[in-house]
Amino acid sequence: MHFMQSLQQAWARHNSLVCVGLDPEPAKFPAHLKGRADAVFEFCRDIVDATADLVCTYKPQIAHFAALRAEDALERLIAHIHAKHPGVPVILDAKRGDIGSTAQHYAAEAFDRYKADAVTLNPYMGRDSAQPFLDRADKGVILLCRTSNPGGADFQALDCGGQPLYLRVAETIARDWNANGNCALVTGATWPEELGKVRAIVGDMPLLVPGIGAQGGDVEAVLKHGRSADGTGLMISSSRAILYAGNGEDFAQAARAAAIELRDTINRYR
Repeated sequence: MHFMQSLQQAWARHNSLVCVGLDPEPAKFPAHLKGRADAVFEFCRDIVDATADLVCTYKPQIAHFAALRAEDALERLIAHIHAKHPGVPVILDAKRGDIGSTAQHYAAEAFDRYKADAVTLNPYMGRDSAQPFLDRADKGVILLCRTSNPGGADFQALDCGGQPLYLRVAETIARDWNANGNCALVTGATWPEELGKVRAIVGDMPLLVPGIGAQGGDVEAVLKHGRSADGTGLMISSSRAILYAGNGEDFAQAARAAAIELRDTINRYR
């Protein structure tokens, strides 16, 4: 199924705009998992199984797995989500961005090796660096636009012909790159008014919104400025606040409670 169709159905079926970021940090794992050979997979699997009916998507961060030599765990985790929780799409948070055959290999890595439904990209090198991803019409291509980190403004806010660069990025992707209807943008919760400016340009295009939870983004402001006309249009991402809500053997239940709280908070402002 097309990523966008899966996402829209998950929004409706689970009444949720929550995206759970899967960023494993073994130092934060519960004591009973520390030292276990397959702890990374077991931790993430249990989080997924406890929250799958509460989310619209999962977003594993590839560096968190690769740094631990746990790429095999990432492959098995995505396969587990698809097998046990069909209909919940998976975004590989890789922020790739390169040209030519290298971009083709990155697309194959994301979609053929890991079987992700979507991937995050950096558009800085231009359309040819994204084209191998854009050509996969059934897959989501989620491009950085206005990121949540404090240094995002170093380049994204620079004047570009009378408008900030991030709005030129949004305009170009919405107008020229989205022929297959498979594009989305990353827009941080920490800049809600700028999020609204992006929404005004891109219409109902989905927005992946990091920065809620540990980074301090305001849910009400994100919904006010970022939701689409039908009250959806957002994948509001939280990682640490859900993953590490508890540190005992009931960590997965604690994660579920945190996901419910975030879902319900979001829905109050929809």
